Amino acid sequence: MTALEQHLLSVIQDAFPLEERPYKVLADMFGAQGEAVTEQAVFEAVENLRNSGIIRRLGGIYDSARLGFISRLCAGKVADIDKFTAAVNAVPAITHNYVRSHEYNVWFTVIAESEDEIRAVIDKLCAETDLHDVHVLSVTKKFKIDTVMRSAGAPVDSGQLAVRRENAVGPRAELSSADKVRIRTACGDIPHTLTPYADWGVSVEELRGDIAGGLMRRFGAVLRHQEAGFAYNAMVCFDVVDSRNSEAGSGAVLAKNPHVSHCYERPAFEGFPYTLYAMMHAQSAAELEKYIEEAALSIGNPDYAVLHSVRELKKTSFVFFA
Repeated sequence: MTALEQHLLSVIQDAFPLEERPYKVLADMFGAQGEAVTEQAVFEAVENLRNSGIIRRLGGIYDSARLGFISRLCAGKVADIDKFTAAVNAVPAITHNYVRSHEYNVWFTVIAESEDEIRAVIDKLCAETDLHDVHVLSVTKKFKIDTVMRSAGAPVDSGQLAVRRENAVGPRAELSSADKVRIRTACGDIPHTLTPYADWGVSVEELRGDIAGGLMRRFGAVLRHQEAGFAYNAMVCFDVVDSRNSEAGSGAVLAKNPHVSHCYERPAFEGFPYTLYAMMHAQSAAELEKYIEEAALSIGNPDYAVLHSVRELKKTSFVFFA
């Protein structure tokens, strides 16, 4: 990546400008910091990041619960991975699916409007593949959702633009038909133009309102971590008892770790006593091992399991009200 591309990534993951000419806003911001760059140069740099696959999507990241949806992480066992992958890829409700280094070798996320719908998805997969011994895991406490990744030394200056609600809370929102159309559109990828919102047919004021109202956590770039330099990833699961306690609890401590993108408390199940889950990312195997050891020490060195990301079978963004 060029210096400009790296600088852009440090900004637009947090907050791609919700302005009619977003690339001009970025160029003006860089100019105020002493970097002479044009609107067209910024546009071309972002386009290169998108076309090269580093940016998977530029759009809205919505809070499923506020929109009336539920998300569940499912763990299971599969022998025929290829057959399982083909079946999963045909299910829009499944957004993420990984082979991990554990007896429970497949871990996938299902988003739907009810527990019955999620159960129907799982039952269908079990009938069509050799998926078995499935455990459906809810979140009992959320500590962190922040997929913003920065390499060492990358500038961090998105504060001038950032309007985000990473941990949105509140009841299910009452949405109009127009709201659902806008949200469905914003779950996609912005047009490859200098005026993406106008060409999308979406109001920037309404998108800002989605963030202010807690419907959207942020509007920005979603990366492919491997292409962005974070090729080493693991879900680290800790056997702790204090994660739901005060700010000094284990979950709160892990959530402050910049190498942790997601941190949740989930129920234990037979053969898997771990309750605190942390997704960790690094640029090398040695770096990942170091981060894991440091994280464990920071919460009293409990028993833990490291489930490495062996193979990414599916990673998409859910389209609400599709």
